[in-house]
Amino acid sequence: MHKDERIVQLAENIIKNSVCLKKGEQIYIEAIGVSTLPFMQELVKVSTVVGGVPFYYFNDQSLQKEFIENASIVQLKALAEVHKQLMSTSKAYVGVRGNDDLFLLSSVSADKMNAYMKYYWNPVHSEIRVPKTKWCVMRYPNAAFAAMSKMPLEEFENFYFDACLVDYAKMSKAMKPLKKLMDKTKKVRIIAPNTDLEFSIAGLKAVICDGKLNVPDGEVYTAPVKDSINGVVQFNTDTSYLGTVYSNISLVFKNGKIIEGHSQVNDEKFQKILNIDEGARYMGEFALGVNNQITRPMLDILFDEKIGGSFHMAIGNSYEDETNNGNKSAIHWDLVQMQDVEHGGGEIWFDDVLIRKDGKFVLKELADLN
Repeated sequence: MHKDERIVQLAENIIKNSVCLKKGEQIYIEAIGVSTLPFMQELVKVSTVVGGVPFYYFNDQSLQKEFIENASIVQLKALAEVHKQLMSTSKAYVGVRGNDDLFLLSSVSADKMNAYMKYYWNPVHSEIRVPKTKWCVMRYPNAAFAAMSKMPLEEFENFYFDACLVDYAKMSKAMKPLKKLMDKTKKVRIIAPNTDLEFSIAGLKAVICDGKLNVPDGEVYTAPVKDSINGVVQFNTDTSYLGTVYSNISLVFKNGKIIEGHSQVNDEKFQKILNIDEGARYMGEFALGVNNQITRPMLDILFDEKIGGSFHMAIGNSYEDETNNGNKSAIHWDLVQMQDVEHGGGEIWFDDVLIRKDGKFVLKELADLN
């Protein structure tokens, strides 16, 4: 069978550039779904060739579902201990998601999913993988993913590789003026249909995402000062969280806290998410998407949050880096608003200066991001 050379190129980029694997370093490579096998083979090959020590772990959501639905808290903690040991001894992590049924977990109760996040996912990933390894996560272009994007598989594969194999060095250079501007900005205002939001980012640095942690990539993120958000926002892209779809999520803020929030679908589950813990009613991230190869939402946050002309904010936990606003939560859930004309447009203001209108940057120093 002919090997798609784009898979080879992507594996090389991930191992050599994204996680920068060195000789003798252990790497934890996790795949979900049988469609990821060709890519996994390349990841293992490249990891070994550069002198790394790959631990490769195949998973599947059907297996996850059986465990999550039937496991006790004691069993969740026990599984976490196994993976905590593997993660803590690894210098790098690559996660490849190729789910064949994107909504398989939607039938799992909210209480069971919350327990899984609290006792397994967060101890392994939020507390070890994210702050302590060189990590990169991505989706894989299979038939299910293509269907979600409303494209034939071959067309979607072309779209996928165009988005993933962009010139990240060029993108990184273009993002530096935006980071510089965000670093010195104190007040942000966002105006769009059903949105009028103000908050501060004073004292919190911005981070450029240029193919190191996510593929595809293309965002500059920071966080709002925890108690500074006031106003209303509606996120106009559908979103999937733990296998359940939510639509047109609207939030009302007072002094940083979500005092009211709704989803047009599955609102009962959404209310439970907002009440997981105290931090779930505060925001942990604010970011601008700048990958112009991604032009439309596809119900996958690793792509949707990078859409050129969009912004996103995350309910819950903030990152343990220079964007840490002190908010802690069992969840970190990115919600996206597209601001191109087709989706109603919008304006983003930094310290009373308009920096982006209808998805296009208006400042000269930011023009290369358009």
